[in-house]
Amino acid sequence: MRDLPKLLQPGDLLVFNDTKVIPARLLGRRASGGKVEALLIRQHAADRWLAFARPGKRLRIGDALTFGTLTGAVAAKHADGSIEIAFDRGGADLMAAIETAGAVPLPPYIRGGVADARDRTDYQTLFARIDGSVAAPTAGLHFTPQLMAALDKAGVRAANVTLHVGAGTFQPVRVDDTDRHVMHSEWGEVPQATADAIASAKRVVSIGTTALRLLESVARDGPFTKGRVRAWTGETDIFITPGFQFRAVDLLLTNFHLPRSTLFMLVSAFAGLERMKAAYAHAVAQRYRFYSYGDCCLLRR
Repeated sequence: MRDLPKLLQPGDLLVFNDTKVIPARLLGRRASGGKVEALLIRQHAADRWLAFARPGKRLRIGDALTFGTLTGAVAAKHADGSIEIAFDRGGADLMAAIETAGAVPLPPYIRGGVADARDRTDYQTLFARIDGSVAAPTAGLHFTPQLMAALDKAGVRAANVTLHVGAGTFQPVRVDDTDRHVMHSEWGEVPQATADAIASAKRVVSIGTTALRLLESVARDGPFTKGRVRAWTGETDIFITPGFQFRAVDLLLTNFHLPRSTLFMLVSAFAGLERMKAAYAHAVAQRYRFYSYGDCCLLRR
């Protein structure tokens, strides 16, 4: 990472995801007295969230759920195992209650997914400012103020987009035919200032797969001319597999991902399947660190 300013060129544009992780893991009780755990994955209305719950199969529509001073009820159940929770409050009041009742939803390979007080700040990138994600866009965790200053001195610029990371990013692929894998949609926004910066950039360097998925969604969604991405707000369920035609992103900085994941398929589509297999074999042999707090790589398209 210290070498990044030397690896890039003046006029390159780094595009960061400025989403902020919310304490989306709620521990509570069912009306029967049994324990329940809910992972909030996407807001559907001011007072409603889509969630994965344990024990999900035991829950019934209408069941009351209590998470400290926050209460709700199961409003719907879906075929993918998710549920919809209608809370007793909405808007800013609900977000304040989630901040109090919830915990940072760490991946299970970090201390069994149990967060401590430090994770509220450690599991956020330098650029996090807009609440909404259930997982950090972890490529951004590598950046420090000192590195950003060095990049600026090297003539490398920066811009932000927002993609609220949800189940679409981290759900494993459980089918052999990728055409049958269903991606959960995630909310994103490309500001006009970022669209303008992309138009004048020498190369676009996506910091993480979430920013890439958003930029390529916008490029695919409408009229596109080389080097331009329009301002955009909406939902994306883009699933990138080998054969995908990239339009917006030239380089990708990303961590090392799980096998059988949509993210490994994405990097294989971006840099080539055989090249990525060789890179991952090297990473395993050299004992690189994988996953959220691990090492990263810079990929050319």
